[in-house]
Amino acid sequence: MSRLEQTSPDHGARPPLVAECDAVVVGAGFGGLYAIYRLRELGLKVIGIEAASDVGGTWYWNRYPGARCDIPSLFYSYSWSEELRQEWRWSEKYAAQPEILRYAQRVADRFDLRSLIRFDTRVTGADWDEEGESWTLRTDRGDCIVASTCVMATGNLSVPNKPKLAGLGRFRGPVYHTGQWPHQEIDFSGLRVAVIGTGSSGVQTIPMVAKAASRLTVFQRTPNYSVPARNAPLSEADIAAAEPVIAKYRESLETPEFGRVPANALDAPVPERDAQWARYEQLWEQGGGGILTAFPNILTDEAVNDVACEFVRDKIRGIVHDRATAEALSPKDYPLGVKRICIDTGYFATYNLPHVELVDLRTEPLETVTETGVETATRSFTLDALVLATGYDAMTGALAAMQIRGRDGATLKEAWADGPSAYLGLMVSGFPNLFVVTGPGSPSVIGNVIHACENHVEWITACLGNMRAKGLTRIEPVRDAERAWMAHVADAASRTLYPKANSWYQGANIAGKPRVFMPYVGQGYRHRIAQIAQRGYEGFVLR
Repeated sequence: MSRLEQTSPDHGARPPLVAECDAVVVGAGFGGLYAIYRLRELGLKVIGIEAASDVGGTWYWNRYPGARCDIPSLFYSYSWSEELRQEWRWSEKYAAQPEILRYAQRVADRFDLRSLIRFDTRVTGADWDEEGESWTLRTDRGDCIVASTCVMATGNLSVPNKPKLAGLGRFRGPVYHTGQWPHQEIDFSGLRVAVIGTGSSGVQTIPMVAKAASRLTVFQRTPNYSVPARNAPLSEADIAAAEPVIAKYRESLETPEFGRVPANALDAPVPERDAQWARYEQLWEQGGGGILTAFPNILTDEAVNDVACEFVRDKIRGIVHDRATAEALSPKDYPLGVKRICIDTGYFATYNLPHVELVDLRTEPLETVTETGVETATRSFTLDALVLATGYDAMTGALAAMQIRGRDGATLKEAWADGPSAYLGLMVSGFPNLFVVTGPGSPSVIGNVIHACENHVEWITACLGNMRAKGLTRIEPVRDAERAWMAHVADAASRTLYPKANSWYQGANIAGKPRVFMPYVGQGYRHRIAQIAQRGYEGFVLR
């Protein structure tokens, strides 16, 4: 069995669970863990369901070589427990997957959450009972769980995009997907390896595989902008120096101005080219994604963004020795930052190694996978192993994989036939008491997803606490409010450069998926949803 088909290991047979509870949480990543904790603190009987064998979500599955966060570790952490924050010490500026997974495990152990979670269990369906005002969830283990509230913390990047490559099933060697990496270390020493895909996971994987493989062939469909991480160990002095910055950042989260695109972006002047270049140079040397904050209008004004694009292309040409390879690696048909920017360690320099080759699929299409390798329109490549770094069915993939039936038996798939829609990214009309953590229509993947998860979980649990205090048992968004919100999400995106790329932000990487720009890139999201709650949950029907 290839890793592409493999699921999490089974911890042994167990009898199906038939139970009733107040709330079910699907998923035990950072959103799910916090939801389980907060719901328990609210005094509710809660059951967590997780397909993996342990906590961690994305960081359980993404064990590929080089996997690490692209948000500085000191910020890529929960903020809800000051004791936890003070106890935990990150070792690097950008933590690697094993350390992030240990952090999630530490949270589960410290707050005694494991006993509430059924691992190695995948939800296959959920049905709303109108008369009983409850959800009945079914799993692949035969479980039947009835709950008045269902919280879907299924993650934005949790369902791998498995490409339909002709002949893939014929390949005799191992096939690995970065989103479902084996739990044991893979030794590529002396092997002829191909990596298909140059998004974030490819950019992180490729330099690591190149260190061991005798030959590495990279098949690229779309080049990506990538900036150096400048990763380094974190000292106690580094941690102390970051404290005031972290405090200021946390204060800013709740303001009406907080968001990816500043409020003054559309009116900001275009700086002189030399001033832009100097600023980009400073941020390039600093490392990380700070280049996207260089100027307020970098994501709204093509004149500003064009200079940033040329700056990164100039850096690529300065790093990659072969001119044709450098040009193939240089994005030219979409703006910087409108796809999630990659943050790398030695990515472009990897193509200077004599045993590494880039194949540009735009000029040399991949035709088929054979028993022994890959054939393009012009050549054949003999391979020992194949790595698919082809990303995810982002934001909605996990929800779409379940058979979720709401009021009158309507399915979520039917409700989203023309594209995903959710009021505030939190709930869907026609699906009472079903909450979505970082759903479509919320900032989610645009920024720091851990803090986006925290915000949603706190809003959801505050809402449920408010309902309990008032003796209310049901909440559902008004369809017109949902439509108006998604129109606002689309309008906010249209004022930026984001729609100018065929990105997974709008489902462009999944064949047949309706094109809807899913994340919210407007201003003051957290402030806005707090105000809606304070106004008696405007746009919702409660009873």
